[in-house]
Amino acid sequence: MQRWPIGVFTSIDEGLGVHLDVAQELGIPTVQLHAPSRQLRTEAAADQFLQKCRDAGITVTAVFGGFAGESYADIATTAATVGLVPEATRAARVQEMKEISDFARHLGCDTVALHIGFVPEDTESSSYRDLIDVTRDLLDHVARNQQRLHLETGQETAEHLLRFIADVDRPNLFINFDPANMILYGTGDPLEALEKVGHLVRSVHCKDAKWAPEAVRGVEWGQEVPLGEGDVGIERYLRKLHQLGYEGPLTIEREIPQDRERQKADISHAVRLLTELRERILGAD
Repeated sequence: MQRWPIGVFTSIDEGLGVHLDVAQELGIPTVQLHAPSRQLRTEAAADQFLQKCRDAGITVTAVFGGFAGESYADIATTAATVGLVPEATRAARVQEMKEISDFARHLGCDTVALHIGFVPEDTESSSYRDLIDVTRDLLDHVARNQQRLHLETGQETAEHLLRFIADVDRPNLFINFDPANMILYGTGDPLEALEKVGHLVRSVHCKDAKWAPEAVRGVEWGQEVPLGEGDVGIERYLRKLHQLGYEGPLTIEREIPQDRERQKADISHAVRLLTELRERILGAD
């Protein structure tokens, strides 16, 4: 596979991302897959989806976990509902992530990923310590499937994410870097963050956003926009990835499911932009 193959976030059922036929129509060679609902996380469903991928010339590079009850309505709701952090759902969601890891194994995919949630600030708290323990338990299951786990950026500062990963202390824990999330959540300049965590980045999203006004940054959302129209600085982002030695997929994420036609048009635009920038940056090697 060539360096920096273009990718897109996709789904089997009604999960996040576009459907596979969009990726096929746009000639996109890789996908990150939003894990389907439990009834479709079977070996038979995996075989069926894999056959569609083979027919389309598409490789699955990661399977992302998501859970019932998660809401991104606003930042406060996200903190209360997303990932493994909410204590009331933590045990059940860890078990579900293990099942998603098993489904990814059926797909022959060596990477699972998720938003772990807003990691508690107090590293001495019982919630933080228990989160460390359950993450280790999950990672040990993932390792038995010969897989890595990638945590998506955005909900913590780069420093706090690095502290958490160091405290978990497992060799198969890495990062899926999403620059727009740093802006959307107001947790730090994406390129400065990438410089700090780059040695752990094994997958990335190509997504763009504009900062919220400074007075409400971190309390209210920034605004997601088409790739190249926001504050990420997509060419500088790719050049930093190149400097860090990243060679994996450039996975486009554009989450506007309420407007599928615009979503498809924005993804098509992103494919053209990334293809042009890839040639400009890698062609100089």
